[in-house]
Amino acid sequence: MKRKLLGGAAVAAAVLAITDPVGAQSSEGLERATEGGALLNSIVLDNIFIFIAAVLVLFMQAGFGMVEAGFTQAKNAANIMMKNLMDVSVGMLMFGLIGYNIAYPDLQGGIFGIASAPFGIFGVENLATLDTDGLAVPVDWLFQAAFAATAATIVSGAVAGRTQFKGYLVYSIILTALIYPIVVSWQWGGGWLAELGFVDFAGAGLVHMTGGFAALVGAIILGPRIGKFGPDGKARTINGHSIPLAMLGVFILFIGWFGFNPGSQLAADLAVPYIAVQTAFAAAAGAAAAMFTSWLVMGKPDVGMAGNGMLAGLVAICSGIGNFTSIPTLITGAIAGVIVVLSIRAVEGAKIDDPVGAFSVHGVCGFWGLLATGLFATANSPVGGGEGAVEGIFYGGGTGLLLDQLIGGVAIAAFVGIASAIMFGGLRAAGLLRVSEEEELAGLDLSEHGTPGYDLGTVDSTPSTQVLS
Repeated sequence: MKRKLLGGAAVAAAVLAITDPVGAQSSEGLERATEGGALLNSIVLDNIFIFIAAVLVLFMQAGFGMVEAGFTQAKNAANIMMKNLMDVSVGMLMFGLIGYNIAYPDLQGGIFGIASAPFGIFGVENLATLDTDGLAVPVDWLFQAAFAATAATIVSGAVAGRTQFKGYLVYSIILTALIYPIVVSWQWGGGWLAELGFVDFAGAGLVHMTGGFAALVGAIILGPRIGKFGPDGKARTINGHSIPLAMLGVFILFIGWFGFNPGSQLAADLAVPYIAVQTAFAAAAGAAAAMFTSWLVMGKPDVGMAGNGMLAGLVAICSGIGNFTSIPTLITGAIAGVIVVLSIRAVEGAKIDDPVGAFSVHGVCGFWGLLATGLFATANSPVGGGEGAVEGIFYGGGTGLLLDQLIGGVAIAAFVGIASAIMFGGLRAAGLLRVSEEEELAGLDLSEHGTPGYDLGTVDSTPSTQVLS
């Protein structure tokens, strides 16, 4: 999906009006840009479109923040927002400084090609460079940095309410600088998963499973919030302070996903509206299926579960959306909506405290999305179809693609799980992971930042709990 960058100074001069470009030429990019002069406007449009898509993906950080804050207690709202803010800020800096070089080693001249990077330390200074399809380096970098920040912020909700802020900063740095870029290098960087035949159009595995499995490990090592499990071992609901805020976040994420998936086409072509419609189908199917599943399992149509179902459908479709027609898209989204409800309850049943269901939404449903590609990919897809297209089991492709997807998913889960265990285990050993009981009861807004998220006067230090049936 993500294209490796090559020099294209002459192309950039034509498209960006740079009068004295530097860098080597790319004959492929040059041919596309100058063929009769007809494609120049197309290249400009591609770059503007990917820029807008990058902005939409960055806007998703607001959605994540609203979801996480709404599903947790008011006394931790400012802490949640600070973590999301730093995932973008510190995360983008570390991805630019180190992670980008690891994700795309051929581009940056080595795994830690900081000094030798041909485009500067952050890989963007040379505007006179396009990739083989005509994307300017800064545009491509911004889009990919937004993805890195997304992977990092998935963990925030899973460790909410009991994590030291300085420990979280260390996590965010390590994930965006090392863990996520290594996973990306396997596929979008042209590594072993790309050679295997693994398919992940917009990151169900590379982005969402990475964040989801890091979230699971973090929640396990950190331990549950005070009051989450009663003396009898039964899970209790620590009520979030604002369901409207959480659902606003869900809608913001839904909108942002129209940058996430259509932007992954990396071109402003007629595939974009098709991908957008399939994105909407998956979201709607996931929300509806989660609503009905929660109604059956819990006795009421749960609002939070329905919202997570929408996100689950969006996550699951990321892998195969370039190879699906509408019916497989609806099936994939609907199954994700069922899975996420059952997974959230199973995680609680295992006495793991994941306040927002981050692992279930991103880890479990990301893995399901990879497998769905091995089942439903078809040569009839308007985006990735045609001669030589990958095909899943139900479309006559045999088990090969499904096996590739399974191998990729297991590899991502194993690597991220082990790396995260080392990271979070090290933070715990260093005394940098969990706040004290007194600080947790008072709320992290005050203990970690000295500023309440809301001016509520006295903060109630007693968790509001409800025993789950």
